[in-house]
Amino acid sequence: MALNYKQTKLVKDTVPALREHGERIASIFYKNMLRAHPELNNYFNGVNLKNGRQPRALTAVILGFAANINNLAEQIPKFERMCNKHCSLSIRPEHYEIVGEYLIRAYAEVLGPAMTPEVQVAWERAYSMLAKMLIGREAQLYKQFGSWSSWRKFRVDKVVPESADIYSFYLVPQDGKPLPSFLPGQYVSVQVPMPDGYLQARQYSLSEAWRPDYYRISVKRDEGPAYANAVSKSYLHPGAVSNLLIDSVAGAAVDVSHPAGEFFLDTKETGMRPLVLISAGVGVAPMVSIANAVTRSQPGRPISWIHGSRSEQVPFRDHVAQLRAQHPASFRTAVFKSRVVEGIDVPGVTYDFASRVDLARLSPDEDRLFLKHGGTEYFVCGPEAFMHDVSLYLRAQGVAAAHIKIETFSTGDAALEQK
Repeated sequence: MALNYKQTKLVKDTVPALREHGERIASIFYKNMLRAHPELNNYFNGVNLKNGRQPRALTAVILGFAANINNLAEQIPKFERMCNKHCSLSIRPEHYEIVGEYLIRAYAEVLGPAMTPEVQVAWERAYSMLAKMLIGREAQLYKQFGSWSSWRKFRVDKVVPESADIYSFYLVPQDGKPLPSFLPGQYVSVQVPMPDGYLQARQYSLSEAWRPDYYRISVKRDEGPAYANAVSKSYLHPGAVSNLLIDSVAGAAVDVSHPAGEFFLDTKETGMRPLVLISAGVGVAPMVSIANAVTRSQPGRPISWIHGSRSEQVPFRDHVAQLRAQHPASFRTAVFKSRVVEGIDVPGVTYDFASRVDLARLSPDEDRLFLKHGGTEYFVCGPEAFMHDVSLYLRAQGVAAAHIKIETFSTGDAALEQK
């Protein structure tokens, strides 16, 4: 049921106070909800709960919706990203009911007397409106997934090192049935049991063009800082699932979701507009998928692959070199290495620039950014600060925001705004 004018005003009037106490609200909400429904620990990223990103993201999404309830156009891209992630985690309508109940309780606890019966009814309707929007979009996505709408058992057929800290996993479905196609750039979620008894899932970009017999993901080892915990520090760092996967042996069984994600190349668009793939670190994974798909279906389409690496070995270096050799007229590359190894690295062979990615160093004569072509599509994936810098540079060169596609798996908004 839609909100009337008075209810809309009541909701908007409480947004400043709720923003001010956002983290406290989220803390109360998660504590109470997970105490009553511990099974939901299987759905939330435990690391982001500990470091505060999950609570901040929840607050930002709901209050952003409330503040813009009369004009939701700017919120749609955020909702689309959220819905894709929810479907990859098998979130269902009943989960929204639980979230809504404990969220309103947290609002009431923090607002105190300001949470009058009228305000509570207004917020209940506002949340219901948001939930119905998201549930409706997720129903569409689940319908597209067909019979594979939850987790499916896969076997890790083999693990191939791509660099010192990036590994490709070849995932084969245990049921032996052909795998559905996906759009290059999309991801799957991989779910594994953790030492605390709960399940944890993470999203990993597919790093190969579609094949019916296996999916390939590429995973980076991350020994990031452990967050203090009275019980254990072992799995409270950003690489909790990734490191567990890497340390497991080939042949292990994992649960995998249907491919999803709003970061992709539209393969139905068969034009020959140039593509510029800009990545850093494991952000190269979706770029390989896109490059493989395009060189297979549109071998003459101009592609520029720009990558930044700190590893001794640039991931997928030999494969990218092979693509360049096979398509010399249309496939261009530029490799930035911030750690050049003397006696191993050769300029023009293993790297092009001895620095972090700096697009300004690319020669205009070589036109590896295709800036003179107004229709060029730019795909950017890597650390948030990297994506922010790349986006700012491209915008400064006159590239329209609509032509810059950013991939982020982080909870909440990326560190950049394309306005």
